[in-house]
Amino acid sequence: SLCEASEQDRRLRALFQKLDVNRDGALCIHDLAVGLGRLGLHRTELDLLKIVKAGDKDLDGQLDFEEFVHYLQDHEKKLRLVFKSLDKKNDGRIDAQEIVQSLRDLGVKISEQQAEKILKSMDKNGTMTIDWNEWRDYHLLHPVENIPEIILYWKHSTIFDVGENLTVPDEFTVEERQTGMWWRHLVAGGGAGAVSRTCTAPLDRLKVLMQVHASRSNNMCIIGGFTQMIREGGPRSLWRGNGINVLKIAPESAIKFMAYEQIKRFIGTDQEMLRIHERLLAGSLAGAIAQSSIYPMEVLKTRMALRKTGQYSGMLDCAKNILAKEGMAAFYKGYIPNMLGIIPYAGIDLAVYETLKNTWLQRYAVNSADPGVFVLLACGTISSTCGQLASYPLALVRTRMQAQASVEGAPEVTMRGLFKHILKTEGAFGLYRGLAPNFMKVIPAVSISYVVYENLKMTLGVDSR
Repeated sequence: SLCEASEQDRRLRALFQKLDVNRDGALCIHDLAVGLGRLGLHRTELDLLKIVKAGDKDLDGQLDFEEFVHYLQDHEKKLRLVFKSLDKKNDGRIDAQEIVQSLRDLGVKISEQQAEKILKSMDKNGTMTIDWNEWRDYHLLHPVENIPEIILYWKHSTIFDVGENLTVPDEFTVEERQTGMWWRHLVAGGGAGAVSRTCTAPLDRLKVLMQVHASRSNNMCIIGGFTQMIREGGPRSLWRGNGINVLKIAPESAIKFMAYEQIKRFIGTDQEMLRIHERLLAGSLAGAIAQSSIYPMEVLKTRMALRKTGQYSGMLDCAKNILAKEGMAAFYKGYIPNMLGIIPYAGIDLAVYETLKNTWLQRYAVNSADPGVFVLLACGTISSTCGQLASYPLALVRTRMQAQASVEGAPEVTMRGLFKHILKTEGAFGLYRGLAPNFMKVIPAVSISYVVYENLKMTLGVDSR
C-alpha cells in the first residue's frame, strides 16, 4: 500500500510538471489546455473550467500541486466506480460486449462495431480490451459528474416520506425515463407516503394541536395530549386530518415532478444530473409551484385536525364552511411562511444528504455505489431531521395562521406580528412547540415508507439493482 501511494505520488508529480507549462507552480486553464494537448488529450474550455472549479479550494482561479492531487484522487475514485460497474465479468478488463450492455442499461443502443471504435480510442496495447490503467489515463482530467449508478442507488425524496413534501425531487437515469420506470417510482413513493402518513397520523395530529394550543399557561405533554384527544372524540379522533393529508400526496408529487423537469430545461443544462446549486434552485422553485397549487388542501388538513367532534361532517363540509364564513382568502392563510420554509428545509436536507452520500462514497464505496438499506435510511433520517429543525419555526407560524379563525376571538395577525408575539410571551422555545411528536414520527415514518416503497416497487415491476 505504501509502495502504491509513493508510485501514485510520483506519477501525479510528473504529470503536474508536464502540465505546468509556464513553470509557476500552479495550473490555470491555459496550462491545462496546452499541457493536455501535448499529451494528446483534447478537452473543451468548459471541461477545463469545471476541473479548475472542482479542485480550486482557495478560489484563486488555478490549481496548486496539493489541490491538483486532491482533485485527481477524488476523480480516480469516481472513475474506479464507473470502471467496476462496466466490468460485468469482474475480470479487471472491459471488452466490447460489456460496453454495449452497459450503454443499453442506460438507454443508449449501440452496435458492437461502434463499441469497438470506443475501445480502440482507449486501447494502448492493441488487445481490444481496456484495463484499469488504460481507462484511468484516457479519462484523465475529464470531469465525471454523472455516474448513473449513484443516481440509481441514492434516491431520497421518492423513498422517504416524513409528512412534509418539501424535499428536492430525485434524479432519474436515461434508462428509467425511456422505459417508463420513473412513474412507477413515483407511484411507489406515493403509496409508501400514504401508508407512512396513516401509521404516524396520531403523532402528526398531536403536533398540530401542540403548535396551536400549547403555551406557558397550557403546557401540553405527549401522554396528556393523546388522553385529551381520545377523551374528546374516541380513538378514531387520532386520525383527524389524515384523509386530506394522504389525498394531497398525488397532486403535489405530480406537479412538483413536472415543474422540476420543466425548470431543468429552462436552466438549459445538458447534464443528466444537475449540480447541487442547480438542483436546489430547480427543486425549490418546483416545490413552491406544487405548494401554491395544493395550498388550500394544507389549510383544510390543519382545520380538520383541529376540529371538535361533530363540527364538520367531512372535508367538503369543512371547505364549504370556511368559504362561507371567511371567504377564499382563508385558504391561503400562512402561505408566506410556508413558501419561506421551502428554502431552509430543501437546502439543508439536500446539503446534509449530499455531504453524507459523498462521504460514504469516498470512504466506503469500493465495488459499487450501493450503500445498503441501513446507510440509506440513516442518511435520509438525518438529513430530513436537520431540514425540519431549520424550518420548524416557520412551519409553526404557518400552522397558527391557518388555524386563526378556528380559535374563537383570535385577532387577525401577520407573520411578523405572530413571531414577535410568540417570542415576547413564550420565548424562543415557543417557536418549537410540538417538536417532540414531530421528531418521534421521523424514524417510524422513514422505516415504514422504505419498506412499503420496496414492496410496491416489486409489485409494479421496477428492477431492483
